[in-house]
Amino acid sequence: MSGAEEREAGGGGGPAASSSAAPASSASPGGLGEAGGAEEPGALLGGARQHGEAGGDPDAPPKKRLRAAGAGPGGPEGAAGSVKLEERLYSVLCCTVCLDLPKASVYQCTNGHLMCAGCFIHLLADARLKEEQATCPNCRCEISKSLCCRNLAVEKAVSELPSECGFCMQQFPRSLLERHQKEECQDRVTQCKYKRIGCPWQGPYHELTVHEAECTHPTKTGNELMEILDEMDQTRKKEMQLYNSIFSLLSFEKIGYTEVQFRPYRTDDFITRLYYETPRLTVLNQTWVLKARVNDSERNPNLSCKRTLSFQLILKSKINSPMECSFLLLEGPYDDVKINPVIYHFVFTNENNETDYMPLPIIDSVECNKLLAAKNINLRLFIFQIQK
Repeated sequence: MSGAEEREAGGGGGPAASSSAAPASSASPGGLGEAGGAEEPGALLGGARQHGEAGGDPDAPPKKRLRAAGAGPGGPEGAAGSVKLEERLYSVLCCTVCLDLPKASVYQCTNGHLMCAGCFIHLLADARLKEEQATCPNCRCEISKSLCCRNLAVEKAVSELPSECGFCMQQFPRSLLERHQKEECQDRVTQCKYKRIGCPWQGPYHELTVHEAECTHPTKTGNELMEILDEMDQTRKKEMQLYNSIFSLLSFEKIGYTEVQFRPYRTDDFITRLYYETPRLTVLNQTWVLKARVNDSERNPNLSCKRTLSFQLILKSKINSPMECSFLLLEGPYDDVKINPVIYHFVFTNENNETDYMPLPIIDSVECNKLLAAKNINLRLFIFQIQK
């Protein structure tokens, strides 16, 4: 053999090249699954490693491709790996307080521990009731609305995790689950279209057409329908009475309103209790003060899951004659707390200048916790003076 032929034969790297070429030539064209089962990826990976060492590049593309093929979802370990990853994500992204995946906003402390919006607000409300600084349940660092921030990356990741529909038991991304349950699920609970004339039927959506075809309410007599409509009218009247009262109050001559800010204070008792009070405010040329208390001054409201607020309106000015007023509290312009408007009436005199404590008409304990978690409670007060 000539010197040129020897150089041509040895240019591939000598014995290393010939040993790495042998498995490649013996591999069948059918792919990795037909050429040796579990031993072939190791051989190929070894050849790729030798190729990388010979070329001086440990991150050669063949090595990366083999790793991706071994760890991909098509391999036998891919499906199991993806399931395990999903379970791990559930444990990593869950709230540190309730250990459930957040449904809306996600907050994090300064050390990165995650809390869902409900638990975060509840921690702040509990700290306010106990006159303590709210802390993270994991690392005990201080938390507040100014110290904690939302984690948008976690919120987006949670929205893509699968969640089970409560009706059909199929899994959907959390971002699509609400729409599926309201509009698309064939097993979602729905009502008959004749419910307005008294049909009480409720059932899965896929049975709705059959029920409506057999529903007997469209064939009821006029007298039977009148009884049902009378009951519905009574409920409607109670709802309309409030709006009619508000419209009539708006026609009064003397109307006043102002923004009020409830600030937290503590009683001087041995076991202090939380209460709120506003600075003095002027409405209708009179000086007023508002006070509020939690759970009607219950001894340990932080131990109760149900929380309420009640308020009292106090007239501080001296008046020459009794002053009959209607008043109501509504949410402030920048708050997201939901309050159902309720109109209260009282006749103020110099001897009787304080109303009883009346419930602040918030919807539920969640809204109450929002108010307690805030630094101050900002509402809007309307007073209507009734002139005879």
